[in-house]
Amino acid sequence: MLNIRSLLIALCLFAGTSNTWAANYAYFGLEPDIVTNYLGPSSRNLGYVRVTIELMLEDAEYLPIAEHHEPLLRATVIDIFGRQPEQKVKSLTGREEIRKACLDRLRELLQQETGKPVVKEVIFTKYLYQGG
Repeated sequence: MLNIRSLLIALCLFAGTSNTWAANYAYFGLEPDIVTNYLGPSSRNLGYVRVTIELMLEDAEYLPIAEHHEPLLRATVIDIFGRQPEQKVKSLTGREEIRKACLDRLRELLQQETGKPVVKEVIFTKYLYQGG
């Protein structure tokens, strides 16, 4: 039967051999901020959104890849926001859905372009909207 001390030693040994504890994440900001329109309640009413986005990369070695593909990344995020209805842009749950859609699409595109997903997370550090 294992006692607590034996269990802790086993966990420490396992953690020491695990690669997940030594992640080498990096952050890449899409600059300048993304500023684009979104769909209002009618075709005559457009709103706009301004978002500051940081990409958490799987590894610091992917920084040159993110920099090289920045125009594609920006265009993709702008396209995703431009297709969103007002109620989604203005709600917290909708904002999270948009963030996940951005993450999924960016990972998919970078997988196609580089053979690696590159992006681990998409983080909205500033999120402002108006109109609609």
